[in-house]
Amino acid sequence: MWMTPKRNKMEVKEFRAFLPEWTQRYLVVQPPEGNGTLCLVCRRLIMATREHDVRRHYEAEHEYYDWYTTEGESVVLVEGPLLAEEKAMRAGYGLARLLALKGRGWGEEHFVYRCLELMLREVLPEHEGVLEHLDLGPEVTGQRILKIDRDLHTQLCSRAKDFRAYSLALDDQAFVAHENYLLVFMRSVNDSLRVQEELLSLVNLTQHYSVGAMMAAILEALQGAGLSLQRMVGLTTTHTQRMVGENSGLVSYMREKAVSPNTWNVIHYSGVVHLELLSSYDLDISDVIGTISEWLVIIHSRGVKRPEFQSLLSESESPHSERVNGRCLHTWLRRARTLRLVFSLRREIEAFLASVGVPTLHFSDRQWLCDFAFLVDIMDQLRELSDEMRRSRRVFVAAAFDRVCRFEDKLTLLHVHLEEKNLTHFPALREIVDEFRQHQAKDDQRIFEPDRYQVVISTLQKDFEKHFKDLNFIKKDLELFANPFSFKLEYAPVSVKVELTRLQTNSELWDEYRRKTLGQFYAGLSEESYPIIKGVAYKVASLFDNNRISEKTYTYLTRYQHALCRPLEDEHLQALFRIATTEMEPHWDDLVRGRNAVNP
Repeated sequence: MWMTPKRNKMEVKEFRAFLPEWTQRYLVVQPPEGNGTLCLVCRRLIMATREHDVRRHYEAEHEYYDWYTTEGESVVLVEGPLLAEEKAMRAGYGLARLLALKGRGWGEEHFVYRCLELMLREVLPEHEGVLEHLDLGPEVTGQRILKIDRDLHTQLCSRAKDFRAYSLALDDQAFVAHENYLLVFMRSVNDSLRVQEELLSLVNLTQHYSVGAMMAAILEALQGAGLSLQRMVGLTTTHTQRMVGENSGLVSYMREKAVSPNTWNVIHYSGVVHLELLSSYDLDISDVIGTISEWLVIIHSRGVKRPEFQSLLSESESPHSERVNGRCLHTWLRRARTLRLVFSLRREIEAFLASVGVPTLHFSDRQWLCDFAFLVDIMDQLRELSDEMRRSRRVFVAAAFDRVCRFEDKLTLLHVHLEEKNLTHFPALREIVDEFRQHQAKDDQRIFEPDRYQVVISTLQKDFEKHFKDLNFIKKDLELFANPFSFKLEYAPVSVKVELTRLQTNSELWDEYRRKTLGQFYAGLSEESYPIIKGVAYKVASLFDNNRISEKTYTYLTRYQHALCRPLEDEHLQALFRIATTEMEPHWDDLVRGRNAVNP
């Protein structure tokens, strides 16, 4: 009978024992009970004590575990458990962040304290003493929010060292309920082609009114983050005059500063941010939006209790029953959904306005009603495109530009349909035309004027062509990035033909391309073997493909405007928006133990 030597049993036993070096290597410790290992990152108990199991948990559960070593977080984790006072302070930071995310302001901390006190007294009376260390005063909470903001900004600056390329998005239309501000967002890509979108800065336009002052504020923010203009490859803006004005807009100034012989000329496009607002002022013939805004103000002031208007009112209210104020009403209406709702309630609105003595001449004006219906339909088309791009997460700008091109083709089709008086894609206009035809027995030619709306669609086509023309300039690069194996060699620049030939004849890379996402494929592509193609990938991946982060800010603004309309310092406002939009997690233990600043 064969027997296992005793020394092998000892080796197996040693293999299963907890080793001290695992603490630094895998961020685990041996729990006081002595069973298993305790993960310092997620505080979960790993029952097995084999190194294989510990490493598998570390790599599978914490996708970006290398941040803990590169950013010094491991030092915090292995220092040992927090003291009771430090735990209370960490809870205070967490509550401050939660209050910021929910727009509750600094004045509700005492209410939160009373809730915690009641809960602990009734459920966990033995832990009620922990509240003695918890300070939730307004000034303390405000300072903690600022420190969270500084910690997030420090993380961004630390990661900026690894950015291979980045783009900026400049939004001066989000602050519809505030004094005028400019939001500066950044989209970056690192060596592993990981895309990150963050708020870089907030610029007060009342203090930086001129283009030169705005430019100086943006350059200061870039310099503070350690970013060079030579790494900027794209610039996305709204289409306001101060952004895109010829020879006098901010875009022309920035492109002059960012020109480098070693990079692309900065690619600019102005349709992704607030896409549904694109040319909406040109589309709004007969000042439909202005008239409807006046109706809504009357409904809000006199018709709140009417059940037929509850859906409309709820659309324009925050969760705390605060009405969307007048300064943002026009922008809110231009987002199509409410416009469609107003159209569906037009008969109820007419009856209500008549009952309160408001003139209702517009409801009998055939031309105005047709203009209203046409605006509803065309804004719906823009909204569908905007929603489609917003839902696309990390699809890269090549796919987003394909959607824009398809929409431009659709506009051509709409133009032809109007000429043929085919209202298939204009349901609201068709409804109005049918009503007038039924009640007045008039033909389509008398009821609405196709030429009037064809002009509007032609204007929209020109605007799309103008706002996205820079993407047309790099269309070949976008196609190469999206379909490297089907890209025709004769269309490729001479500098990339050798690399592209080698890529397309590599069966292993072709198999990876089919199995992986586009980002994963380019992340694994050797930069030594394919430096030009990899460089194109960095640039394309850094371009904004949707308005997701800007929309996040706009939603935060409108949802919590009741709190944000209070007088706030610019640094507090910036902190709130950074916390609301960031993808990063604050370094809580650094904040508690005062590594970046003195705690309150």
